[in-house]
Amino acid sequence: MSDLSSRREFLRTTAALAASSPLAAGFAAEVQAERAALPPRHILRPDEPVVVGVIGSGGMGTAHAEGFANAARDGRANVRVAALADVCGPRLDAAKKKVEAVQGADSCTTYGDYRALLARPDVHGVLVASPEHWHADMALDAIEAGKDVYIEKPMTRWLKDAFRLLDAAAAHPERVVNVGTQFVVTPSTVEAKRLIASGAIGKAVWSQTSYCRNSKEGEWLYYAIDPSWEPGVNLDWNAWCGPMPKEPWNPEVFARWRRYRKWSTGIIGDLLVHRMTPLVHAVDAGWPVRVTASGGHYVDKVMENHDQVNITVEFEGEHTMVIAGSTANQEGVPTVIRGHKANLFLEGRRTRLQPEQLFVNEVEEKTVDGEDHGDDQDEMRRQWLDCIRTHRPAPSPPDLATKVMVIVELATRSMWEKAAFGFNPATRKVRKL
Repeated sequence: MSDLSSRREFLRTTAALAASSPLAAGFAAEVQAERAALPPRHILRPDEPVVVGVIGSGGMGTAHAEGFANAARDGRANVRVAALADVCGPRLDAAKKKVEAVQGADSCTTYGDYRALLARPDVHGVLVASPEHWHADMALDAIEAGKDVYIEKPMTRWLKDAFRLLDAAAAHPERVVNVGTQFVVTPSTVEAKRLIASGAIGKAVWSQTSYCRNSKEGEWLYYAIDPSWEPGVNLDWNAWCGPMPKEPWNPEVFARWRRYRKWSTGIIGDLLVHRMTPLVHAVDAGWPVRVTASGGHYVDKVMENHDQVNITVEFEGEHTMVIAGSTANQEGVPTVIRGHKANLFLEGRRTRLQPEQLFVNEVEEKTVDGEDHGDDQDEMRRQWLDCIRTHRPAPSPPDLATKVMVIVELATRSMWEKAAFGFNPATRKVRKL
């Protein structure tokens, strides 16, 4: 066990004992002493670049690393990519070349073990873009190493790990933890949240959204298999499997893990998280308490995960959300939040408020065009960097992401087990209904 993992286990164990033992004060003091030994938060000078490391150099990790480098080159952010980590040598080398083509030769160090990246005292923030079964452990280790964290969506593979991460973030308020669901910063999302909170549409009763796309051969097959990959030579397959039970080398799984039930929730966690998170954020109806999902393998019968998903979510705050996902047809539904008095249509930068017929004399129809901040993912990265400098709250925090993970887990179980599932926010328990 690594020093970071040992420290994390110590904190978890002593905190649990402190909650149940008559010697609670003593255990609490031990926990506080251990936390005091964690690396202090670095306060950046105004002219000092935010130094970041990226864990995972696949498609998303490389795009994030290039995004940081390009933002620095163009004067949009004072940031430097100092380190990359991945278990795959060819991917790591390719990402390093892309970053250094922008940032300069020998400006970025690579590591086969992400823990070596976390051990660097000069790294302020870490972006985790590994496969989702690694998200929780890597993010927890980063927090314990004194880093601010940006985790790609979905926040975790399993709901239990989402709560582990939520609790760790709450225990370490000095760390900024952001989950990469960039549509939270889309102008229409921001405006919709403001309008709903102001009472502009009355009670928000139900909403709809979707993420649908199509392909001839099957989803996620565009992730190429590199014939140069050779486990034990330039790729550590056992490290990639990580906290999961080990299995024989499979390049299909390594490249296209989103297609497989063991490694991913498919459409639900990889695609629909993008669309449901902004709605959960804007409507702010509390925890999901009942979820049903239907669909199946309608076209891509080779893929283990489903190619058609339809989800209904009921929230404790009396709101119902309907979500459609497909990788067999690209025609989705408009994103709409329906209120008792008016409806909101979310269209990128634009938010349209349309009164219900009964309330046309009380509610004014209007359209709000938000600021054009460019690409939402660039904006999310920029906001995270600003959070590192100012220590203001993350735009997409763990509590929001955990609510979404409740939907992901319950919808996934509903699909496979063909039943409705409930969630109790007070006990954090899931049950089949």
